[in-house]
Amino acid sequence: MDVQLYVYDLSKGLARQLSRQFLGTQIDAVYHTALVFGGVEYFFGQGIQTCYPGTTHHGAPMEVIPLGETALPMEIILEYMDSLKQIYTPESYDLFLHNCNNFSNDFAMFLVGRGIPDHITSLPQTVLNTPFGQMLKPQLDSAMRSITQAPVPQRNVPPQSALPRNTPTGLYHKVSNGTEGKVHNVTSLQEVESLLYSASKSCAIIFFTSSTCAPCKIVYPAYDEIAAEAGSKGVFIKVDINNAYEVASKYGVRATPTFTSFLRGQKQDEWSGADERRLRANAAMLLDQAFPRHPHLLQNVPTLLHTPLRPITYPKVPPLDKLTAKMGPAGHDPAVTSIVSFIKSLSAAGAIDSPLPSLPAFAAFLRSAPTTLPPDLLFTALDLLRTTLPDPRIAGWFAEEHSASSTTGSTTTITHLLSYVASLGPSAPYNLRLTSIHLACNLFSSPLFTPHLLAPPLSSLLVTLLTAALLDEHHGALRASAMALALNLAGANHKVRTAALSAGQEAGVGELPEGEQVEVLASVLEVLGRPPADEAEEVRYMGVVCVGWIAFGAGREGEVRDLCLAMDAKGTVEKVKLAEGRKGGTEVVREVAGLVGKW
Repeated sequence: MDVQLYVYDLSKGLARQLSRQFLGTQIDAVYHTALVFGGVEYFFGQGIQTCYPGTTHHGAPMEVIPLGETALPMEIILEYMDSLKQIYTPESYDLFLHNCNNFSNDFAMFLVGRGIPDHITSLPQTVLNTPFGQMLKPQLDSAMRSITQAPVPQRNVPPQSALPRNTPTGLYHKVSNGTEGKVHNVTSLQEVESLLYSASKSCAIIFFTSSTCAPCKIVYPAYDEIAAEAGSKGVFIKVDINNAYEVASKYGVRATPTFTSFLRGQKQDEWSGADERRLRANAAMLLDQAFPRHPHLLQNVPTLLHTPLRPITYPKVPPLDKLTAKMGPAGHDPAVTSIVSFIKSLSAAGAIDSPLPSLPAFAAFLRSAPTTLPPDLLFTALDLLRTTLPDPRIAGWFAEEHSASSTTGSTTTITHLLSYVASLGPSAPYNLRLTSIHLACNLFSSPLFTPHLLAPPLSSLLVTLLTAALLDEHHGALRASAMALALNLAGANHKVRTAALSAGQEAGVGELPEGEQVEVLASVLEVLGRPPADEAEEVRYMGVVCVGWIAFGAGREGEVRDLCLAMDAKGTVEKVKLAEGRKGGTEVVREVAGLVGKW
């Protein structure tokens, strides 16, 4: 999609005429900007707002600047925009410090890999650098709010269905045949056969009714409800035989209501009568036959399933001046100084007063760091990146850097850095290994990263780093951090798998490759098999939960099951002792031990 910057002059030409007289400096306009793509205009005022292009009360834009193209799927763009809503709230608007141009700059950097023109983003500071501007700052901000935060007329706001949606790819795409979760009222044999064909790998029920059948109407609500609950698991058809003689003849229907069920393309059962309990029971049995429930779904493991899936992160800000001093000349790189200023402003005033620095410049510095910094000092560059990742704007940009960057085909910054650390193996300096794992944990703070973290090459790098660290016999803090990373990876995988199981979909899609699940599981079990005195209790607790999340719902004939049996996962978990006072500790050990012994 083409991305354009719409530039408006809030002063309607007065700034150009009067600025030198009042401020002592020439200002061409009071800029308001918006991004336009896919037939929708996005801007910040009363929160993040949308309208049809050029339909706000600002009138026609004074300039339209092409910014480039984005290949990002719309689903990713909208998810990133949702993360921006945490920062660009109606209450946070500030004419000078946190305005529409900051929003346009952040959003443009994500979409096309670069911000908006500097003369627009620097205007507020230009005004504040004048005595008159500094004096009138509060009054100007207050006076302009009615203009900058005015609502868009409802007729100019695109409905949700009008938001652009290009075809997503990969893990973000869920294929739909259009038959899920609803009852299909049909009248022709061709429609029936088409719907049955769509259910050839699942199941279907045909409800033969008629407009004159009073008992039929009694079970209409129940049939609709069963279809909605089944979702994508089955196809539910309703045929009024008064209007579909050919269908009634084909299936030999002589009375209503009659129900005919199909399992994987073959007729399964037929019954008559308006008995809601029988209908529900037969439908449940059919769905269970089409989608046999995993034995783990029948296990009573409430403590495990209610363990919070919130990832463990490491957001603590290091002593920045000391960190950059260690970097030597690299600490004076403009990309470093700007990111340090950003981190300091975040710590001092909060995200609303912290416009993004140039992320492409910071990424370029990071990619060069393995060659400009020696291995024992490389951790300093990674620590700067680690500290910024909890900001959703920065995490989102690095997550989709491969699409947003104009240099397509180049290795992403995160992959480049972790590949280098992994290539050093256990010989990498301790501080570099620890910082890399903390950085990897912080990647889980953005949902945009999750699909990449569960797929190669990033998943393979994470597994390499954490398994080597878990088996390190000399550094307890390194093992504890690696177990946190293993838990984050297992938790993200568990979330994807349980969502698929709950929807009756095939497990495995979007999951961590099974071979990598096995690598993590084997390393965690080895840690749990050590004497209690050799490992911190928190590490053992995280390890038990990690085993449970990897095992829950795993294939009954897969590698995870085989490993659990080969390494006696049940016996290993049963031997884990946690403090009596630990909430849920005893319960989760018991539940996970039972889980890995039940396939």
